[in-house]
Amino acid sequence: MSEAVNDDAVKSAEASPAPLRMPGVADTEQAGEIPKAQDVPLEEIIPLRPRLFAENRWQEYFERLRKEDPVHFNETEIAGRFWSLTRYADIKKVDSDWQNFSSAKGITIGFPVDAEPPEGVLQISMFIAQDPPVHDVQRKTVTGVVAPNNLAKLEPLIRERTARVLDSLPEGEAFDWVDNVSIELTTMMLATLFDFPFEERRKLTRWSDVATAVPQPGGVIETMDQRREELLECLEYFTNLWEERKRNPGDDLVSMLAHGEETKDMQPMEFLGNLILLIVGGNDTTRNTMSGSVYALNRFSEQYDKLIANPELIPKMVAEVIRWQTPLAYMRRTANQDCEVGGKQIKQGDQVLMWYVSGNRDEDVFENADELDIERPNVRQHLSFGFGIHRCMGNRLAELQLRVLWEEILKRFEKIEVLEEPQRTYSSFVKGYTHMPVKITRKQS
Repeated sequence: MSEAVNDDAVKSAEASPAPLRMPGVADTEQAGEIPKAQDVPLEEIIPLRPRLFAENRWQEYFERLRKEDPVHFNETEIAGRFWSLTRYADIKKVDSDWQNFSSAKGITIGFPVDAEPPEGVLQISMFIAQDPPVHDVQRKTVTGVVAPNNLAKLEPLIRERTARVLDSLPEGEAFDWVDNVSIELTTMMLATLFDFPFEERRKLTRWSDVATAVPQPGGVIETMDQRREELLECLEYFTNLWEERKRNPGDDLVSMLAHGEETKDMQPMEFLGNLILLIVGGNDTTRNTMSGSVYALNRFSEQYDKLIANPELIPKMVAEVIRWQTPLAYMRRTANQDCEVGGKQIKQGDQVLMWYVSGNRDEDVFENADELDIERPNVRQHLSFGFGIHRCMGNRLAELQLRVLWEEILKRFEKIEVLEEPQRTYSSFVKGYTHMPVKITRKQS
């Protein structure tokens, strides 16, 4: 399988003939104020627009689609035909049905399945963008790193590092929570899982951002060529680690891939694809939910007060923040045959986008879905980790890191105050934060 890290949203995690650019979404963005959802003709709504997410205007568009056109069709010259699923039930149905809705053509929006990728596009492959049996055997190779017994071993290390980072934060002055806490903690965890040189761990953050960024002037990357160049640097770096782990294996992810029966003979682009999958998967979900938890509890201050009064609510708060934040906005499938979803006729080869961010706000499932409710009774039904065979491999590790973070926060701080509206990721795939100034007040001993 081949894949291209595409332009708007590639969770740099697919594997398909969908090239490294987003079909005509970022290109059509225009300056000026985003219109209200009700002022846009229904057929002209394209929920993939990165500005909707960067400017936090996505909610009204998806609310309208859920009410008026929950299985919404678009067709563009570059992307071809694609459908947006915005209701919980339709998303769960498609996500659980890999036989009819394949991942093997890519997990983010791409080019039509019968189109040839442009020359020079970096084609990569990864197991999340595969169907069984390839998906299952490759995934099984690395799942041991997040097995319950390994998580139990990791928790003391996660707690020690979390305490050290929180204790280093300045009191009474503004600092960036995203860079000082969220990125630092997730990057340290990634370095541990890969047994990556610790002093160079920020390379992992950079490669994650490069893989998923929309090329734009002044952005994370400015051109497709820059993405290609930097990801090939990632491949070269990890190839050296691969060769070293073949000789001296450990219990890290690179060693698992180098010695796994189903992965030891991977071609370079398949190795790169699985690396990007594991880097992005270990980075974006946890990093953006760490930032989102602070932001959400500031927006819903009564919930913050409730948490402070009863720290035993932390596990439920973690699950609720993962629902409310939804750090990956959607995943794509491709129809293997003509079929029907929500009364609409889907054609073989059509791309189907499962908008987790919308399903998690579906009022038919989650009462007062736009609100943060840390005692929500059905919160574990959220869509953020997906369903079926592709359910997020590292979901328990993400929850562990978030739980430990808030246990240590409540020990130390009276409050974390968000000082201004955060800056958000310019992407309709990774729903995250790039900068969030905060100020802390420590507890008096």
